[in-house]
Amino acid sequence: MKSRHFLSALFLALVTPAFTAEEQTKPNIVFIFCDDLTVQAISAYGHELKLLETPNMDRIAKEGMLFERCVVPNSICGPSRAVIMTGKYSHLNGFYHNGSTFDSSQQTFPKLLQAAGYQTAVIGKWHLVSDPVGFDHWHILPGQGIYYNPPMIRDGKKVQHTGYTTDLISEFSIEWLKSRDKTKPFVLMSQHKAPHREWAPALRHLGWHSDRVFPEPATLFDDYSGRGIAELEQDMTLAKTFTPRDSKETAPPYLNEEQKKIWDGYYEPLNKVIPELSGEDLVRWRYQRYMHDYLGTVKAVDEAVGAMLDALKAEGIAENTLVILSSDQGFYLGEHGWFDKRWIYEESLTTPFLVRWPAVIKPGTRSDAMVSILDFPETFLEAAGEPVPDDMQGRSLMPIFKGGTPDDWRTSFYYHYYEYPGPHSVRKHYGVVTDRYKLFHFYEPDTNYWTLIDREEDPDEMTNVYGSGDYAKIQADLHAELTRLRSELRVPAIDAPDSSSRAGSGKSKGEAKAKAKGKGKAKE
Repeated sequence: MKSRHFLSALFLALVTPAFTAEEQTKPNIVFIFCDDLTVQAISAYGHELKLLETPNMDRIAKEGMLFERCVVPNSICGPSRAVIMTGKYSHLNGFYHNGSTFDSSQQTFPKLLQAAGYQTAVIGKWHLVSDPVGFDHWHILPGQGIYYNPPMIRDGKKVQHTGYTTDLISEFSIEWLKSRDKTKPFVLMSQHKAPHREWAPALRHLGWHSDRVFPEPATLFDDYSGRGIAELEQDMTLAKTFTPRDSKETAPPYLNEEQKKIWDGYYEPLNKVIPELSGEDLVRWRYQRYMHDYLGTVKAVDEAVGAMLDALKAEGIAENTLVILSSDQGFYLGEHGWFDKRWIYEESLTTPFLVRWPAVIKPGTRSDAMVSILDFPETFLEAAGEPVPDDMQGRSLMPIFKGGTPDDWRTSFYYHYYEYPGPHSVRKHYGVVTDRYKLFHFYEPDTNYWTLIDREEDPDEMTNVYGSGDYAKIQADLHAELTRLRSELRVPAIDAPDSSSRAGSGKSKGEAKAKAKGKGKAKE
């Protein structure tokens, strides 16, 4: 009997290290995700206005791969997160707009990787309403979160923190990284609130630009001629929609006394000129304030990215860790006079996507393949050696990571936005996107029209050429491709009842009330 026990113990001693070593060959995954980060704000993308230097984000591109065109299926915060969790469009995962609640009982990539032996953690912005499921650890902002002294929820318990939210998310992410079970591979989703509205920088970054006058986009004073009522009647302009909280005329209510003193010391002197401004002069002043604040929040994220890369190196795991930096969608930095997102237009549709994985990806490579956040979960699963479920609607990016774009890679992509009525009053629309063209349909009863954009001839997307004889063949082909995509993706002919957005007019009640008082805005 004793010899049998001895042999059993010896067998376990021999096979257990082999199993652990096998598990450790699987790559770790660090997913750094931002809210409203746009390619114009990342210097690796080489934007013509050269708005900001982002050395740590650029480091990912230099040591890995930069994707020129990563598109989103539905350009709004919560729905994009649901797409990444499930690998499915909004009409299948059930999260259509920011008024939705994520069905956490459905299949998600964290659940699948957790079942495959991965440790899983999500830290920072969650924004899916229901509690995270499929994670060994979660430490999240409730709702939209705030920039300073944030309350958070750690594994179901409310906690109160002091400090700047980007710094805290970075700190908590690295703490978890260092304290993880080092015998297992892991997925760490480190998700920042920044640079979401109201674009409040870390106090150390106030005045970071040394009074630089930022160059203005060519379309800052767009009058929306050449397009339709949806573009004309949106509510996201620097001219009309910018609030006192956006321009920092009022301080956030959650600053402590010391923080408020620093805040007021910087912003109050700048605000003295506001009564003297109107018309285009006021828009220009707001644009300069917006650029200081938005880009200031990105600076803190860039520092957090650097800290994460350094931590991976210090842990000795950088070589076999897949690091992704991306965002839920792009964002407007004054183009067309706008801030925010939501549109199929390019600044909103295209999101940053930088990836580093030294064991697989050749440094300094770029890809112009049309990829999507829809492809992220499939990529994570294949990278981990796990099967990709047939019902996911994206494709693994592993072939592209390895240096080749498959011959049958997509050349068109389907887009669908649902959040109307709602903040910023962008009408519902769906459409098809190719490398050169966009065909899309605003289908609300009061805005029932089609738009065709030729990005090669019209890179700023200023003119609707739908119905032009010169584009008759292209228009017909795009209609056929849109019909094919809607069928293949199982898009219902009529929107599901739960896709209807917030009741009321173009603004939510909270936004209208806040704006009337001059104190801010509703959560978006």
